[in-house]
Amino acid sequence: MSDREGCRINWALKLSMLAILLLIFESAGYAQKTKVACVGNSVTFGYHIEQRETNSYPAQLEAMLGEDYEVGNFGKSGATLLRKGHRPYMEQAEFQDAVAFQPDILIVSLGLNDTDPRNWPNYRDDFIEDYSVLLESFRKADGSMPEIWIGRMTPIFHTHPRFKSGTRDWFWQIQATIEQVAKNWNAQLIDWHTPLHARPELFPDALHPTKEGATIMAKLAHQHITGDFGGLHVASVFSDHMVLQRDTIIAIWGTANRGERVSVQFNGTSMDVETGFDGKWEVELPSMQWGGPYALTVKTETEQITIKDVMLGDVWLCSGQSNMVFTVKQSNRGSEALNQALPYNIRLMNYHPLAETNNTAWDSIILQKVNELEYLSGKWELASSQSVADFSAIGWYFGTQLEQELNVPIGLIQLAVGGSPTEAWIDRKTLEHHAQLVNMLYDWQNNDHTMQWCRERAGVNIQNAKSTFQRHPYQPAYLYESGISQIEGLAIKGVLWYQGESNAHNVELHEALFPVMVQSWRDGWNQPDLPVLFAQLSSLNRPSWPHFRDSQRRLAQQLPHVSMVVTSDWGNETDVHPKNKYPVAERFANTALREVYGENDVPFGNVEIEGVNAGKDGIEIVFNHTQKLQTTDGENIRELEVAGEDGIFHPADATVKKNTLVIKTENISVKAIRYAWKPYSQANLTNENGTPVSTFRIDAPFDNKTK
Repeated sequence: MSDREGCRINWALKLSMLAILLLIFESAGYAQKTKVACVGNSVTFGYHIEQRETNSYPAQLEAMLGEDYEVGNFGKSGATLLRKGHRPYMEQAEFQDAVAFQPDILIVSLGLNDTDPRNWPNYRDDFIEDYSVLLESFRKADGSMPEIWIGRMTPIFHTHPRFKSGTRDWFWQIQATIEQVAKNWNAQLIDWHTPLHARPELFPDALHPTKEGATIMAKLAHQHITGDFGGLHVASVFSDHMVLQRDTIIAIWGTANRGERVSVQFNGTSMDVETGFDGKWEVELPSMQWGGPYALTVKTETEQITIKDVMLGDVWLCSGQSNMVFTVKQSNRGSEALNQALPYNIRLMNYHPLAETNNTAWDSIILQKVNELEYLSGKWELASSQSVADFSAIGWYFGTQLEQELNVPIGLIQLAVGGSPTEAWIDRKTLEHHAQLVNMLYDWQNNDHTMQWCRERAGVNIQNAKSTFQRHPYQPAYLYESGISQIEGLAIKGVLWYQGESNAHNVELHEALFPVMVQSWRDGWNQPDLPVLFAQLSSLNRPSWPHFRDSQRRLAQQLPHVSMVVTSDWGNETDVHPKNKYPVAERFANTALREVYGENDVPFGNVEIEGVNAGKDGIEIVFNHTQKLQTTDGENIRELEVAGEDGIFHPADATVKKNTLVIKTENISVKAIRYAWKPYSQANLTNENGTPVSTFRIDAPFDNKTK
């Protein structure tokens, strides 16, 4: 045997032994692990988290991923992405350790500390380049790069000391820049922000998540790394017996494992879409005419969901507080309504609260679920004696009239909570960025922006809470986060809104809140002209209500595609919940038929002031939505008053000429006019259909004034 042949045999033996050893190591669990490097700041580090070595998000991620992965925590508290920042991450030992770790997967979560006024205002133009330099540092000797995941920043909440002075604005500028970096590097994003922004109680210092917050981050990272998002799901708003909005694009959405092909089939139309890196999928079916019932089928290669008995028709959201919650069985005509044949073409989705906001203390289970945004739940149901009995009286009576007039399926979604203030229905980001309304977020239980009754009732409900950060449905943004966000992708025809009792303490504040809420919902639904019909507060012996009713009247005239229905003639002197809901619902329906559907042969739901002029016979107030003003009892006009230079109001002398009210002003210099200004009003001026003239106040000068 030659020396060369001997060498070949020796090498062959060595290679065979090496292969055997590798097999032994693999079978013994010594296979090379996938390395995950978590690069970031104090949030990654686990600052303020007890036993951070096991409870930080990287540590929890490693436990979730299992033995085939090694996760390194390379978080550095206070670190900036900017290399000219006050503590550049790339100058820290943690950065060197992360590079030396030679990760297969890299998760970068930086940017929070760059919101410091020492950083972003001065060096913002360097952010994209500095981020690129950081990522390039992880290129391996063979030229390859690890799999890169870039994290959107976790939230900074309003109690952060620099929030209003600049941080809230710089935060979103950086967030947008991070997304640009991901696009430049063809990297994928992990959205830490969206799920955590709705959980402020998990951020006691407004910046650092608790262990539970870190768990949410770890689960998100696990899903993104593995692509396992729990299989096929559709959004909770989709269920048997539902109604989809006709004559508009129909969005269907949900989640599935990454890369799965999702097929959606409905009414002869089929569309396929591939699930994104974030596990989300969505299709937009073409506009369809009313009809049904149909089946909605959503499937992948291995799973299928079939939603049965789906109708195409008109969907209306019924929202607000207790007068919208007030049920059919509680109303005056409830028994009559329930004894009639129930229309097949009305479907109901009633979001029931986990616990009523009555004068009781909630237990620890309810308190925890409230924090987890599990306060409201519901599913679509057929109109049965039980489902109708427990549904909103205004919503049901409204729906029955529409179904009769239009002869199309009607879907009604009840999402209303007794006692809830307007601010609870507005999304958090909108509140945070509003110069005035941001102040409502601070220490809300001791914040007199929120009505005292709401704060006191919430205090009773959560008195057993152990955390000072316990949440409640009356808290600003809560009902948006726990309710509206569940349904806002579902196209709707319009909104019925009956609320204001819990904001009547501060008319001027509500004048800021209500338009913001309307815009918040229109943005969320991506329906810029979404019709909103609201009920003016009725008559009740509460001193601030005339001012509030007049403010609502003015808001309805100022906001496009917003209409008001008058309810003052169906109030109750001592009961905030008048039982006769049918006339109010009828006015809602007539207003919808006129303003939304364009049917001109039904009465208006209110009578509006068209103009005010000082004429030779006195001051003339011209009304529209009427051909002939009249009084309900044929008597003189009640509760019409004028004030002179002294500002003291006295009964006015007035006559009616068709659609014009003429107020005599002999020897009087009138500076103000008001009507129906008693909290519990018995004013008697209506149009020919019996619709009352709204509470109003008009101040001089009067010539050519429109109100």
